[in-house]
Amino acid sequence: MKTASFCIALVLSLNLAFAADPPKADPKTPSANAAKPPAPKATINEADADQDFKVQGEYLGEAGDLKLGIQVIALGKEGFEAVVYRDGLPGDGWNGNAPRRVKGKWEGESVKFTTDDNHTLVIQKDGESAVGANEKQESMDFKKVHRKSPTEGAKAPAGAIVLFDGTNVDQWNGGKMDDRHLLMVGTTTKRPVKDCTIHAEFILPYMPDARGQGRANSGVYLQNRYEVQVLDSFGLKGENNECGGIYTKAAPSVNMCYPPLAWQTYDIDFTAAKFDDAGKKTANARITVKHNGVTIHDNVEISDKTGGGQNEAATPGAIQLQNHGNPVFFRNVWVIEK
Repeated sequence: MKTASFCIALVLSLNLAFAADPPKADPKTPSANAAKPPAPKATINEADADQDFKVQGEYLGEAGDLKLGIQVIALGKEGFEAVVYRDGLPGDGWNGNAPRRVKGKWEGESVKFTTDDNHTLVIQKDGESAVGANEKQESMDFKKVHRKSPTEGAKAPAGAIVLFDGTNVDQWNGGKMDDRHLLMVGTTTKRPVKDCTIHAEFILPYMPDARGQGRANSGVYLQNRYEVQVLDSFGLKGENNECGGIYTKAAPSVNMCYPPLAWQTYDIDFTAAKFDDAGKKTANARITVKHNGVTIHDNVEISDKTGGGQNEAATPGAIQLQNHGNPVFFRNVWVIEK
C-alpha cells in the first residue's frame, strides 16, 4: 500500500537517520617494518565483478509528489552505504540539500538498510529493484537507473584533431592499448596545446575495498600543468580532490560521478594563462568542465599549477592521462584548437 503519509514519514526518517558519516580510512600509520597490506583488487569487466556490484548503483522512487534518488555504494567488507537525495539524483532533479546516509549489509538474499526508527530499504540480489518501508510496512518502490552521458560517443567535429579512436596510439608518447582497444593511462600527447576544447571518455575500475585517493585514481592534465581529477567518487561529497575537481583548487558544483564500470565523459573548454613579453603572468588560466553532460565548472580561474603539474609558462604543453597506479581507461579522445 502506497500512501502520502508513508512518503512524508519516509522522508522525515531519511532526513533524521541517514546521517552517518562515510567510512574513514584507518588513521593508524604502520611502522616502516610492517608488512604492506595487499593492494585492493581492481575489476575492469562487469563479468568478473562480485555480487555486490549488482547492488551498487542508482535508484529512483516516486509516490505522489515525492521523488527520491538513491546512490548505493559497495564498500567491500564494510558492506554498503546508501546516499538519499530529495527530488532526484545529482544533475537530474536533486534539490541540492544535503543528502542523508545509512549503512547496509546482506541479510540472506537481499541487502537491507535500517534506520534507527525502523524504516527500511531492501534491495534484491539482482540489484534491479528495491522497496522502502516505514514501521507500518507501508511501502515505496524503487527501480535501478543506468544513466548515460549525453556526450558519450560524440563524434569529433570538422577541424578537430582525433587523439584516440581505438585504432592506434600514434598521437601519444608511450601510448598503449589494451586488448579491448582502450587507451591506457600513463601517457602524454605528442602535440602540445594552448587554448582548446577537449572531449574524453573514461571508465573507472570497480574497487570496493579501496578508499579515497586509492580508489580508481587518474587525471586529465591540461598543458601538463592543471589536473581535472579522475577518481571513483560515486556517492561522495564532491571535493576538490575528487572526480571532477580541479585538483586542490576548485570542487565541482555537483558530484556527477557515475558508478564504476560505467562510461563517463569530460568535455573541457580550456583557456591558457597569459604572459607578457617579459614572462610575467597577466591572466590566469580558465576552465569550463562538463562531467557527464552537466557543467560542474563554469569559466573558473586556476591560480597556479595543480599538484604535481609543471610550472606555469607561456609555452604550450601536452595533455596527460595520469597513471596513479589504478587501471583507468580512455576512449574517443579529441581536441579542437582555438
